[in-house]
Amino acid sequence: MKFLIVGLGNIGAEYANTRHNIGFLVADELAAKHNATFSTERYADKTEFRSKGKTFIVIKPSTYMNLSGNALRYWMQQEKVLLEHVIVVTDDLALPFGKVRMRGKGSDGGHNGLKHIQQILNTGDYARIRVGVGNEFAKGQQVDYVLGAWTGEEKEGLEAVVQKSAQGCLSFAFIGVALTMNTFNSK
Repeated sequence: MKFLIVGLGNIGAEYANTRHNIGFLVADELAAKHNATFSTERYADKTEFRSKGKTFIVIKPSTYMNLSGNALRYWMQQEKVLLEHVIVVTDDLALPFGKVRMRGKGSDGGHNGLKHIQQILNTGDYARIRVGVGNEFAKGQQVDYVLGAWTGEEKEGLEAVVQKSAQGCLSFAFIGVALTMNTFNSK
């Protein structure tokens, strides 16, 4: 059984340590925990590992955030992964820093990466983990905030947030979205 984990972010050194790239950090955590190495492939950096009889394909789209759906669709088709076995990891301004929420479906919530995925898939019925990055920005400064670097205080808590999000991805595959939401969202 195959699962596709899509960590959203933007490629390039200028985006590496920004809030918008939390999905890439979670993808990196999953790869590191399973001694997997990313290779540059079509539309994404991709790695693969097995755990408890399941195969995990992890991608970091190279399409930039606003075209993330292209990478997701390509790798779903290439690896023959069912939509119910896809999970997307993304930043969320509506959640305070460190808060992590899993959903089995939903709206794009104004997030351009999710908006493109929903346009490409023609549905919002896919699992996602939304990682809170807070909203400590002045009116009109949203783009600068999400593309800004983590504060010192955020960096201190970042590793735990990334690890929790990575665990949520695996739990989704092992026990399903409903049970994962019940345990994961209540912590």
